[in-house]
Amino acid sequence: MSNNKSFFVPIIITINVIVYLMWTVFQTSFPPNFMMNNFTVSWNALLEGRYWTLLSSAFSHEMLFHIFINMFVLNSFGSLLERVLGSTSFIRFYILASVLSSLSHSVVSAYLINDPSIAALGASGAVAGVILVFSLLFPREKILLFGIIPLPALFGALAFIALDLWGLVSQTKGGGLPIGHGAHLGGAFTGIVYYFLVLRPKFKNQISF
Repeated sequence: MSNNKSFFVPIIITINVIVYLMWTVFQTSFPPNFMMNNFTVSWNALLEGRYWTLLSSAFSHEMLFHIFINMFVLNSFGSLLERVLGSTSFIRFYILASVLSSLSHSVVSAYLINDPSIAALGASGAVAGVILVFSLLFPREKILLFGIIPLPALFGALAFIALDLWGLVSQTKGGGLPIGHGAHLGGAFTGIVYYFLVLRPKFKNQISF
């Protein structure tokens, strides 16, 4: 394990806080719909050529509870993961998970929920990727499901995936909650693929499973 301190996680958190303040405190300083057009992602936004929203939306929150939970979890899991992977590898993965989770939301909204206008924002998809990588590297570490139920990390991560699959199925039937299950699943899938293709060959002789 690397002994380097976490470098990018505090930067990511700071950017998220700045964008949150842009939504809440300084929104009137921007042209109408500026934040919506530049810091949320949807299939329609991509069709209109706003490809940067695949990344910018993953640094964007407009509700205090939303940003607090995402940044708390990112700090908890991401700081350790960055020290394990190294800062360069971590930020590459985080950006990849951000973009692919946003793309996953957009595709799911357009082709499974049949509403390409559904806009999403938040770091949840990228954070889901971080949790999956952490859980696959350290499957026996205890995490708290919903902050209450202690579970081995891998079981907890699989439980989150199951809940998101259930939520997505409900959304395709016209129900469910206004949660970006497609983004969560896209980030989680990115974490799984990244682990098996990149990390497992690299760390199999360094980490005890």
